[in-house]
Amino acid sequence: MRLTLARLSISLGLALTVTIFSTAVVQAEEAAEPIHKVSSEVCQTCHEEIYRQWKGSMHANSTALSDPIHGAFYQMEVGDPRAEGQVHKKSGTFPICLQCHAPNAARDQTTKLDAHVAYSEGVNCVACHTLQKYNGIQGEDGKMRLGLKAYELSDNLQGPAAFPRGLQQLAAASDDLFGGAIDESAGSQKPNPHLGEPVEIDGIEIPALTMEASPILMKTSDACMGCHDQRNNPQNVPLCATGNEFIESGSKVACQSCHMPVSGGLVDHSMGGGHSPEMLKRAVVFDVQSTREGDLIKTKIFMQNAQPHSIPTGAPFRNMFIKLTAYDEQGEIVWQNAAGHPSKDDPQAYFHYGLADDKGMPAPPPTATQLGNDTRLKPHETRELLYEIPADGVVLVRGELYYNLLWQSLVEKFKDLPTELTEPVLMAAAEQRIDTP
Repeated sequence: MRLTLARLSISLGLALTVTIFSTAVVQAEEAAEPIHKVSSEVCQTCHEEIYRQWKGSMHANSTALSDPIHGAFYQMEVGDPRAEGQVHKKSGTFPICLQCHAPNAARDQTTKLDAHVAYSEGVNCVACHTLQKYNGIQGEDGKMRLGLKAYELSDNLQGPAAFPRGLQQLAAASDDLFGGAIDESAGSQKPNPHLGEPVEIDGIEIPALTMEASPILMKTSDACMGCHDQRNNPQNVPLCATGNEFIESGSKVACQSCHMPVSGGLVDHSMGGGHSPEMLKRAVVFDVQSTREGDLIKTKIFMQNAQPHSIPTGAPFRNMFIKLTAYDEQGEIVWQNAAGHPSKDDPQAYFHYGLADDKGMPAPPPTATQLGNDTRLKPHETRELLYEIPADGVVLVRGELYYNLLWQSLVEKFKDLPTELTEPVLMAAAEQRIDTP
């Protein structure tokens, strides 16, 4: 009888313990934020340098709250990025741009981008590191899947390698009667929330952020294509097609090789592009070669696109142009290819992605019905421009290659944009002295 009562007491105790434990687990799960609401500030605790790089990137500043250019278009096409319930004005649908520019907000179908820090962080750590599989931008229904819609997402972090510990656990289990527990104190291993348990680091509580290996996505261009492949306007005219350009180039090098190089043992998360002067300066091989022939100085401008995509690429309003100038002994201008912007006076020195209407006239991105002239440098293209300059008084010929984020018409339209976004950026310069006869 006493044994029966003892067993009953133990059973009740175990049942009560299990109930309490189960309730605690449920409450903990209910209290825990979904992973797409984990701020990059949490990641900063361990990944301080990577966080610093990311914080200065366009990925961190991709939303209409942080990117003045995107913000100007967003206000025009959608409305206030701090308001809930906003829709694309012309289609009346949820703004598709959030799938790339504010993916964590897109997951919750919200347009109030200041409602949560993970929304306002744009393309933050978890936005990329929860992409599990790329399904392509072409849906089975013929419609385009843009941004997050092109991916299968995970509730666990995805990394290029994660922590392959299975062999270590098997080896430990073979000599361990207690389940193969691994001695975490061996070596200099730090507490790691990516192994599936919450940890405390420097007094900061870090939630469990389990990381799985996903090299096929994280180490290939698949990680980028959902947002950086082709984008069409309502008339199915591609407004940007960096992914298509990359594929057509035949390159086998992943986007990360240029945009996320390894430096000092870390993968660079600043992810430079068209907003980065350093990236622009390495993008094109540029040279000027001049020779005096009688009364003329024959000049050849040499350009080679070092990229596996067109340049400029991305947003259709990005463009490049060349200023070619001849100077006298006093540094005064003797000759130039164009007095102002060369788009009219010297079209061969203007590189842009043309969009047109039904009559072939230039058209803005939302209303274009066909492609216009595409004068950009194609992937790995080499191009030479030839000029004949009157030689009288010329002692120096100088060529300059500039990059613009916006067409001049948009610069005039969005007058409140910071000058660093509207002024042309010098990509390259080359000059040559001219011998006097």
